[in-house]
Amino acid sequence: MPTFQAVLFDFFGTLTRSVQRGEAHRSTAELLGCPPGVLVDVLDRTFYERACGRFGNAEATLRWVCEQVGVRPSDDAVRSAVASRHRAVRADTRLRDEAVPMLAALRRHGLRTGVISDCTHELPAFLPQLPVAPLLDVRVFSVQVGRCKPDPALYQAACRRLGVAAADCLYVGDGGSQELTGAERAGMTAVRLAAPDLAEHMVFNADAAWRGPVLRSLDEVVDLVSRAVDAPVPAGCGT
Repeated sequence: MPTFQAVLFDFFGTLTRSVQRGEAHRSTAELLGCPPGVLVDVLDRTFYERACGRFGNAEATLRWVCEQVGVRPSDDAVRSAVASRHRAVRADTRLRDEAVPMLAALRRHGLRTGVISDCTHELPAFLPQLPVAPLLDVRVFSVQVGRCKPDPALYQAACRRLGVAAADCLYVGDGGSQELTGAERAGMTAVRLAAPDLAEHMVFNADAAWRGPVLRSLDEVVDLVSRAVDAPVPAGCGT
């Protein structure tokens, strides 16, 4: 295992526990005047288009979703639905208990940290209020970059903002969006988080063929980088 200068994380399902759409999303559908199941179907099949920011800001994106659903809500209803969806996605977001201590431990080891997330407009809005925010040196959001994983642009953006080479980065994710093979193609070392709760995780385009290293808990990230830092230098290398 190489030594690292930075550790980059997926957000949903990695720094958070497994995600499923909760009951709060029903209010969004009601505000828009459509059955919740119909709205969820459209949200699922258009995730990557929305996560690339293809349709503009949160309000414009939700108007586009309404067109796909076949409803025409008022301007006030759309604005209320945008706020409702923000609250619903925030309610679905539960940080893992070990996320903050793990990130703090990495910082004590002298590593830089960051998030690379396929997400819509809600996460960039509320992540600054989460306790992990002060422990993240960079935040790369697909909705702002205009690309989704496994596109190399997201990994390259993180490296550029950190000022490190891809080869000096460890990437940790649950495997959605083929993010692990994408990280490897970008030149990073990748490991999969396979925590037990992820059996219930909402995931798109899973990295089903991944055969690389697997962790069962975020705590193991600290152990992994500690072993790399403490590994003996082979004879004849260094001074």
